[in-house]
Amino acid sequence: MEFEILARCPTTKARVSRMKLAHGVTALPTFMPVATQAAIKGLTAQQVEALGINLILNNTYHLNLRPGMKILKEAGGAHRFQGWNHNLLTDSGGFQLVSLSKFTKITEEGALFSSPFDGELTMLTPEESMAIQHTIGADIIMQLDDVVSSLTTGPRVGEAMWRTIRWLDRCIEAHEQSGKTDVQNLFAIVQGGLDPDLRDQCLEEMIKRRDRVAGYAIGGLSGGEEKDVFWRVIKQCADKLPDDRPRYSMGIGFAEDLLVCVALGVDMADCVFPTRTARFGVALTFNGPMNLRSAKYASDFKPITEGCPCPTCSDGTTRAMLHHIVALETAAAHALTQHNLVFQARVMGGARDAIMAGTFPQYLKTFFANYFGDDGYPEWCVNALRSVGVDLLEDRPNVKIIPGQGVKWDRAEP
Repeated sequence: MEFEILARCPTTKARVSRMKLAHGVTALPTFMPVATQAAIKGLTAQQVEALGINLILNNTYHLNLRPGMKILKEAGGAHRFQGWNHNLLTDSGGFQLVSLSKFTKITEEGALFSSPFDGELTMLTPEESMAIQHTIGADIIMQLDDVVSSLTTGPRVGEAMWRTIRWLDRCIEAHEQSGKTDVQNLFAIVQGGLDPDLRDQCLEEMIKRRDRVAGYAIGGLSGGEEKDVFWRVIKQCADKLPDDRPRYSMGIGFAEDLLVCVALGVDMADCVFPTRTARFGVALTFNGPMNLRSAKYASDFKPITEGCPCPTCSDGTTRAMLHHIVALETAAAHALTQHNLVFQARVMGGARDAIMAGTFPQYLKTFFANYFGDDGYPEWCVNALRSVGVDLLEDRPNVKIIPGQGVKWDRAEP
């Protein structure tokens, strides 16, 4: 990996970086669409590439179950298997300790899974997670971490955090013995729940290992915790993580979450939100989400967003047409998925451009004003951005503050 910081916002902690991996260059900050089982639902790899996206996420746990490592070895890795010629990141399977907890038993050795498909038992150890990810061939691979829900309290949180550190050491050893450190880059995952002291202890231990990892992720969030707690954990971690490594906030997908995280110093994020919400008939726009199932769009012959470069908007597909087919044809989900992924890319691309131009604080103010309008701003967003020198209410004294609510979105598609 080559990682170079190109520009910094003089007000916030936001930065623009260049990350060169084995399959190309990715500009940061960026949003990574989730292709859990080697495909973004509804799109071919070529369609995703045509949207300008060059870094996506696959899931280790699911690919190990299906199609399995034998098939991926025969195919020459996941890039060739799915026809994807750009950068790829794999989750380690750790998140499934939460999402599939009823099928899982955690021991020091690893996680014993009962397959949700046929009940077959599978032991996922740190070493096995590395071996699977080496076979997949992802450019960025994640350590196996012991993940607990962000709403978990008590001694289990500390137990999981310390086990994550021990498992990181085992992942490092397995990765270094693989001979693939020149093409695959291992990221550590900071755990510790919502406890600042545990987070600090985890940060301290993982920073000691900075010469043996390529980057860091902030894990264990986006599980329904209060947003005012969420951003404080993100800030605590981003402030202390090494400046010369990429920082990845796992499971983040709402536009307001993305921009707050960027302002706090995060470089990468992923979530199924834009693709899943597309299948619910919702288009993401700079004026807020648009539910095309609503009857008010039945005779609306405008595109989703004027001037949007996505195939759906640029080919003349109207809101009325999408409203007509949204509950009838899979073509609507495909069209909205393309639009929503382009929206995410435009949000992050606009942030990069503004950071480079030195206008990121104004970009934030303009985005939030358009996105939330006169409905009011989530209080947690106001608090978070004030912590890095941006006051969303400075130019809008009559706009009210509304309490922010946490929303749970899984990191892996079912």
